[in-house]
Amino acid sequence: MELMKSRRVLEPIINDMEWEDEKKKPEAEAFAKKYLDIKNTKQTNLITVTAKGRTPEEAQKISQGVVDNFLTLQTDMNQQTQSLLVKFLETRIEEAKKDAEEARTKFAQYQQEHKVYSPDEQAKAIVAKMNAFDEAISNMQVQEKSNQAKLDAINAKLGDIRSSSQNYNINDNENVMNLRKQIVEAQVGLVGLRERYTEEHPSIISAKERIAALQKKLAEEVNTVVASKYTTINPTQAALIGEQANAQVSMAVAKASEDAIQARKAEKEKELEGFPKDVLEYLNLQRDTGIKEQIYTNLIKQAEDNKLKEAMESMDIQIIDAANLPDEDNPSGPRIKLITLIGFIIGGIMSVGYLFLKYR
Repeated sequence: MELMKSRRVLEPIINDMEWEDEKKKPEAEAFAKKYLDIKNTKQTNLITVTAKGRTPEEAQKISQGVVDNFLTLQTDMNQQTQSLLVKFLETRIEEAKKDAEEARTKFAQYQQEHKVYSPDEQAKAIVAKMNAFDEAISNMQVQEKSNQAKLDAINAKLGDIRSSSQNYNINDNENVMNLRKQIVEAQVGLVGLRERYTEEHPSIISAKERIAALQKKLAEEVNTVVASKYTTINPTQAALIGEQANAQVSMAVAKASEDAIQARKAEKEKELEGFPKDVLEYLNLQRDTGIKEQIYTNLIKQAEDNKLKEAMESMDIQIIDAANLPDEDNPSGPRIKLITLIGFIIGGIMSVGYLFLKYR
């Protein structure tokens, strides 16, 4: 409702209207007070925009203009946020691409120098078990990088306004800490399941659903904490600050999950200690290359998804009833009967006062 009264929404309407004196053309704030009545139907998501004009056609034009300009504004703001996110993701993609290329080159050089091109079947079997850890670690790193990109985009949108999870004592919140711990444990448990089962197994599906539910609950808890600590008249700004805090918490959860999976992976790697040094180095380089290539691929996919979202983006706001043409025979103003009645009363009071003075 406040955005509907902004200069970006109202100035095109004001400039399109005819004014007897251009110097008396009102500013957006004055125009909104005089010509607009924007109300929210209680306990609903419906907003009614009522406009006044010198003619029915002008009133209809103002009301429709406010709605059309507002929808354009919201779409532009969303697309701008997506564009910023894509921009920062592309920076992360370049870094990931460089890392993947370096790992690939190092692996190829090692193969040529040591003439090791394929490990034996026993080594392959053990490495296959490690793939679940490698994939989970790459996924956690992708989450860290994508949330950092999201955080950079939000910071750019907020400008001078800065906040962090520390500002709201989120990391000290008992509910948040408990949920973070549960998510980390669930992520480690999922890796253990992937060592034994395929992605279609009911246990894997159930574990994924539990993680998704915990992440949703964590986001809700963070939003509650932020809402209790931060008040603003700008709903868009408040939403961005909530997203900012969620991105920071998600990064922390991904990093904690990565550390826990790395620790479990280190235990598993002890099974490889009996292999020759050349084979071990080969396997480490092979897996490192696979992880970095997967990070690069997943970041590209995420950037493409955001580009698609940017192209399709528009706020989920719909026009229920378009601006109608007011009844010319029943205008909202001037209210002639009321003015006449008030004039009659004032005239009577003045007449009595005049007679009283004459009498004295």
